[in-house]
Amino acid sequence: MRKLFLTTAFVIGGTVAAMADDIIKVNTDKSVSEALDALEAAIGNAGATVFARIDHAAGAEKVGLTIPANQVLIFGNPALGTPAMQIDPRAGLFLPLKVQAYEDENGQVWLAYEDPKETMDDLDGVESSPVIEKMRGALAKLTSVAAQ
Repeated sequence: MRKLFLTTAFVIGGTVAAMADDIIKVNTDKSVSEALDALEAAIGNAGATVFARIDHAAGAEKVGLTIPANQVLIFGNPALGTPAMQIDPRAGLFLPLKVQAYEDENGQVWLAYEDPKETMDDLDGVESSPVIEKMRGALAKLTSVAAQ
């Protein structure tokens, strides 16, 4: 299991983004639902497909437990995913992409995703492929738009 260490923070489009070893977080003043609605719209506008939206808090509630608002959006674009799988079919283990929106213990809402370069760093040739930079750029842009 990977260890996460907070290494830096920077500003993207007026929001603070924090980077852990392989998790990138973008804060937002929106609620979890509003942030994922905005992300879903941005994904559709970018020509990608949303495959699923998972509400972890609702799942916890079904078993009599509670957690703060926490949802995950799973989405992809074959124009980005297919080239990665052509290089190494195991890239399919990490695709489609996903972004989590969650409320932390202080009530701050975050959009979080795993850096595809880190996620796929053990795959043959994928990490150094230009497609990884396209995925990184798409995730950064989509989460920045959704956070505003």
